[in-house]
Amino acid sequence: MSVNIYDDMNKLESTLRKTDEYVAVKTAMADVKSDEQALALFESFREIQMNLQQKQMAGEEIEGDELEHAQKTAQLAQEDPKILAMLTAEMKLSELIEEVNRVVLKPVADLYEGF
Repeated sequence: MSVNIYDDMNKLESTLRKTDEYVAVKTAMADVKSDEQALALFESFREIQMNLQQKQMAGEEIEGDELEHAQKTAQLAQEDPKILAMLTAEMKLSELIEEVNRVVLKPVADLYEGF
């Protein structure tokens, strides 16, 4: 018996877009984008995060002043109600995706259980 898993994956993608978690992130992102100050702060926060992550992956040392600047920017971002709402919504969506991942990978985990 042949199974077309891609049909199920496409249905899952469509269903994910309809979840409360996804809609909350989409709405929160629109709120941040509509506020110039919040958007600029979030873009700065994200750029700093990405730069630090790249340095870390390259094995480069992160200077104390860089870390301090990143922490201050993160604090400012988390104090902005629109950014905080977006980050909270993203966390809930991430939790849902992790749960979906656990369920999808359960057959593989079952293969190795007791091996």
